[in-house]
Amino acid sequence: MKPHLKEPSENLLLALKATLKRDLVLMLRRRGEVLNPLVFFALVITLFPIGISPDPELLAIIAPGLLWVAALLAALLSLDSLFRSDYDDGSLEQLLLAPQPLSALALAKVAVHWLLTGLPLALMAPILGIMLALPGGSYVVLAVSLALGSAILSLIGAIGAALTVGLARGGVLLSLLVLPLYIPVLIFGAGAVQAAIAGDPVTAHLAILGALLAVALMLAPWAIAASLRISING
Repeated sequence: MKPHLKEPSENLLLALKATLKRDLVLMLRRRGEVLNPLVFFALVITLFPIGISPDPELLAIIAPGLLWVAALLAALLSLDSLFRSDYDDGSLEQLLLAPQPLSALALAKVAVHWLLTGLPLALMAPILGIMLALPGGSYVVLAVSLALGSAILSLIGAIGAALTVGLARGGVLLSLLVLPLYIPVLIFGAGAVQAAIAGDPVTAHLAILGALLAVALMLAPWAIAASLRISING
């Protein structure tokens, strides 16, 4: 009897699960890389009222933009290491040679980055918003907008990380590449929180973030795969 051959979809699913599990285990072993963005985020929000003013009214005005900018910069801190360790140990080349689509495997790696960076930032933000006298009705909107926005930041940032993975000091170049692309996410994310504070509808801002995420999910994996091939093969 001939051995049972798995369908291509089953092979892809197994490869995605293996990639997710491997990256989660490796990232949890390097707890410093996971905690650095969260500590940076907390420090910025903690020190800002000391440096500016403890006035609750002033802090409530600047809180949406400050929380979003701090979260954006915190997410940017962890991007350079997204593909760096795989590039150093040679496993990135194995991904390129795998029979599964590189775009799907890259998307799995980005998902791990978001789970360990973007999602914790979104959950931390309402707690830190209390320090900035953020009105209570905006906490849910802040968390949802950051959850959506951080996923977009991870997808866009992964393109820059893939382009600069072969460079010895690619962190600065990575920031220059992706920061201009982060501006629309920052505008609509902070705008959603400001609308919640003012009592205005927030569905339009969240819908735009959702649309940006859908576009990023469709296009970014292919761009990441192409960027990795350029970095590895020249």
